[in-house]
Amino acid sequence: MSKKKKNEFLRGVKDRVEAIQDMDKHKKVMAGGVIGVVAIAAIIGVSLSGKSARSVATTTTTAVVDSTTAAQVASADVMPMEKAGNEFPSLDITVETEEPRPELLEEGVQHSYIAKVQSRLMELGFMDNDEPTNYFGEVTKAAVMIFQRQNGLAQDGIIGPSTLPLLMDANAKHYAAKLGDVGEDVKRIQNRLYELGYLASADMITGTYDEKTQEAALKLQQINQLSEDGKVGSETMNLLYSDEIKANTLSLGEHSEVVQAIQNRLFQLGYLTSSPDGNYGSDTELAVRTFQSKNDLVVDGYLGPSTRAVILSSDAKANGLVLGDQNEQVARLQSLLAKAGYLNESNATGYFGEITEAALKRFQSNNGIDADGRAGAQTFAKLNSDGLRGPSNNDSKSNKSEKSGKSSGGSHSGSVGNMISIASSKIGSPYVWGAKGSNSFDCSGFVYWVLKQMGVGQSYITSSGWRNPGRYTRISSFSDIQAGDIVVVSGHVGIAAGGGEIIDASSSRGRVKRSGMSSWWRNNFIVAWRIF
Repeated sequence: MSKKKKNEFLRGVKDRVEAIQDMDKHKKVMAGGVIGVVAIAAIIGVSLSGKSARSVATTTTTAVVDSTTAAQVASADVMPMEKAGNEFPSLDITVETEEPRPELLEEGVQHSYIAKVQSRLMELGFMDNDEPTNYFGEVTKAAVMIFQRQNGLAQDGIIGPSTLPLLMDANAKHYAAKLGDVGEDVKRIQNRLYELGYLASADMITGTYDEKTQEAALKLQQINQLSEDGKVGSETMNLLYSDEIKANTLSLGEHSEVVQAIQNRLFQLGYLTSSPDGNYGSDTELAVRTFQSKNDLVVDGYLGPSTRAVILSSDAKANGLVLGDQNEQVARLQSLLAKAGYLNESNATGYFGEITEAALKRFQSNNGIDADGRAGAQTFAKLNSDGLRGPSNNDSKSNKSEKSGKSSGGSHSGSVGNMISIASSKIGSPYVWGAKGSNSFDCSGFVYWVLKQMGVGQSYITSSGWRNPGRYTRISSFSDIQAGDIVVVSGHVGIAAGGGEIIDASSSRGRVKRSGMSSWWRNNFIVAWRIF
């Protein structure tokens, strides 16, 4: 290459580098120094491409010198690339994986953000605790409306620009029903206050939180040593369904003609195992609890207005203990059979097994009662009479021990498979607070109904009551849960279906569902109980 051509070549390189720098300044796309080096290499490559292999070989030394010279020329004008200087644009791009959150969250909408909404409503006490979902159903809408009511917003059940900031605020108000509030939640509160004797009559159950309701709430708070504000907040609401609540009605320790009248009826129905005497003692309280359980009432042992009305009605269900039952009433039956000489005292376990059934049939046969092995009103009346006949010489008491119904394999009328089948038959049924079946349920009402269909003599208890029901085999580890176990989490209860699945009446879904036990169940797990 001649000196003239070499100089022309270098001037061309310099012009191209300067052009690239100008482009970088105006467009700010790439580092000028990098582009310049690449351009030089490309130009040199083009200039050499037309030469023969021999020419390339003979000009190797010159090419090296030329390249060095070009680099020196370029370096005088090309900006060095430094960390704080020109850089390639960032490629850290966020890719959306789902639809953005709708501006309005309302009934029928499905979105992952709804789970956050439900969790917040549960935390604030506006919605029963449950596994949050991405579905905005009727129950969620009702909870939103109560929240809006409490915050002076339009009660449309829609989470929009006005509702969402208040709901997610760190200082958001917790649930509290107060004077002037109107809604189904108020009606439920009034009904419970009436059953406990704090509201005088059923016509006060109106759904409007009036002065009478406020007075009743104040009296309940006073008697139960709560903060007296006349509102039903989370503390008062939790107490309303607790075993620890003190009622303003007929209860343990009372003595009156009213009590005796109720005792007479309980005795007639086969619930009271002792003679009526007008004294509300432990026998009467047990009879009331058993009656409430068999008649789908809240089991609290109090003779409130609702309980008294059902006891005295023609619709009252008579007592009848049968094979598979397990409760204190069974223990009383066994004690009476032992006293009459038909059963060993050691078999008074509280579990109605085959030994108890055989002893009962012998007693019934010897005392002129239909020997059906069912302990009803007539049987209890005879057991408590003075003229009962003891066992004949041919009768003999079994030396075997009555097995407890706590372990799996108890003699309940069914099996785990049957239990799951019964529970599955109600999948899709609507969630209704306080409902116990047969077409709608809340979480504890669903468990109660399923066990009832299985012949398990379990009274109705809330999810908090399931923390310690006093029977069944306790499962303390989440990993040990099996099909048929009653799974108790904070504020919720369901039935294990096997294969890592759960069947429960879900407030967040608004229906009975079958789904996998997610990490939510593990994180909120308290205990499980094995029935079979």
